[in-house]
Amino acid sequence: MPMNKQLLGGIGRDEFLRDYWQKRPLLVRNAILGFNGLIEPAALFELAENEDVQARLVRQKGKSWDLLNGPLEASDYQSKRGSNVWTLLVQELNHHLPSGEALLQQFDFIPHARLDDLMVSYAVPGGGVGPHFDSYDVFLLQGRGHRRWQISAQDDLTLIPGAPLRILQHFTPEQEWVLGPGDMLYLPPCYAHNGIAVDDGCMTYSIGFRAPTTQEIATQFLVYMQDKLELEGRYQDPDLVLQVHPAEIGDAMIEQMQSMIAQVQWGREDVVDFLGRYLTEPKPHVYFQPPRRAVSFEKFVLAAQSKGVRLAPQSHMLFHAESYYLNGELVALQGCRDLLQVLADTRRIDARVFETAMSGWLYEAYIDGYLLVGV
Repeated sequence: MPMNKQLLGGIGRDEFLRDYWQKRPLLVRNAILGFNGLIEPAALFELAENEDVQARLVRQKGKSWDLLNGPLEASDYQSKRGSNVWTLLVQELNHHLPSGEALLQQFDFIPHARLDDLMVSYAVPGGGVGPHFDSYDVFLLQGRGHRRWQISAQDDLTLIPGAPLRILQHFTPEQEWVLGPGDMLYLPPCYAHNGIAVDDGCMTYSIGFRAPTTQEIATQFLVYMQDKLELEGRYQDPDLVLQVHPAEIGDAMIEQMQSMIAQVQWGREDVVDFLGRYLTEPKPHVYFQPPRRAVSFEKFVLAAQSKGVRLAPQSHMLFHAESYYLNGELVALQGCRDLLQVLADTRRIDARVFETAMSGWLYEAYIDGYLLVGV
């Protein structure tokens, strides 16, 4: 997709990454001209009723909040406490709308490995999720209506104890703007912000990025290594000597165990393979729907040659050097590097460049629901 030069307010991609990314906020008026959102409210509410969709309803009364996880019903939007101020949050809109997937592609100046999802929030006047901070970068693109954003670079990120949301205990706004349709605000990680709907039907689209903690990465890497390890040997002590204290863990045992554990080693190739699988692994709630009436291999090839193919919205594909990963699996396909790279980068292969050498692997991906015919 060609770069929308206005998306960053006329700032070049390199300049944005150098001067703003994870450094300071950026407000862009008319980032996407004529943008009024991707989904109508009625369709959004219908999505929130689906048990396969991650939806949350935030209701507030004064300084108290409650959180209700989906699937939601119409009655959930009516508060029983005399207040009707609420916000609906729906995650992964890019999984449900082709236009949502296309919107994310406009942000491909950030590596796909960092991209999380597209969330949309719908709020009544005064609605919001309270002053908070995110541990990741976020672009806040306004659709319908208007939202007032207050931001602060404050160091105090103490949260209200016991609150169902991560709401800041103290928030002192330093800057404030009202964003209208097509306006966008970029915020680096840990930048305190508070968004308040100005009018009814206010809808904001959040492009979020993943930033796993060191603990999460280390834990998942150890799980990866556990599945990969094949260590030989067994503990043995033919020279065992009598101990004064039978309950004591002896030095000889400790030294032998230490040498056994020291056999667990890894290198760069292991890290690459781990990241390829880990970063493309679908989230636990994500599932793939195989085609209801799968066509034969021959018909699939003919359709791909005339219509092209594209990754399913839930699919995630990354690569490093000659290794390609799709949805947590290493792609078992030799050659075709250029087209695999095109598929990973653009999420599609046009009919005019389709190669039959890839047909077997593509057909398997189609049967698994990872791939769709037509671009």
